[in-house]
Parts: sequence; C-alpha cells; structure tokens
Amino acid sequence: MYGSIMRARIKSGRKDEYVRLLEEVVPSAEDYGQGLHSLEIAFEDKDPNGVVLIIHFRDRESYVRNADRPETNADWERQAALLDDVQWIDVSYESYVGKPVGGEETTRA
Repeated sequence: MYGSIMRARIKSGRKDEYVRLLEEVVPSAEDYGQGLHSLEIAFEDKDPNGVVLIIHFRDRESYVRNADRPETNADWERQAALLDDVQWIDVSYESYVGKPVGGEETTRA
C-alpha cells in the first residue's frame, strides 16, 4: 500500500466548509476501483483547526495515476484555499494491525 499523510491548519471558521469539501471531492466507496483504498480525516485535540489526512492507495502506481489527473489538482486547489501550514509526507505502508474504523468497509453517513 502507498499513500500520503497531510498535516495542516484549517483557516479560522472554515472547518465545516473543509469537511463538506472533502465529502464532495473524495470518491465514494463504489469509485475506489481507481486504486484509492481509504482516506481518514482526524482533528487534533490540542488544536481544533489542526487537521491530519491519512490517504491509502492500493499501490504507488494508483497513487501516481490519481495525482496526474487534472481533477485531482483542481480538487487540491479548492482544499488549499482553506488551509495553512500544509505538510505532506508520501509513505509506503509496510504493515497493518487491526481492522478499519467500523470494522468493515464503510461509506459516508
């Protein structure tokens, strides 16, 4: 598995807007055939505007194909307008313990 971890700060007063945008641009479970396995969003306890995204792709090739899509860049530009202090780390996932949140593949509520 391959992917990215992003840490950033959401601009003040824009958290709900950012969450709605992610729900709009992240593919549904039915669209995961493009190689996206999952995306997790978390907010820091000490900073409610601190956000962390953990993105999993099936493999590096799927990740690169997604990154090369014009739609991906346009979606990122919309997100970036709501963020400050963005840091990205691309990673190869080596092992996994446990099961996904909720225990099974889930879709948004």
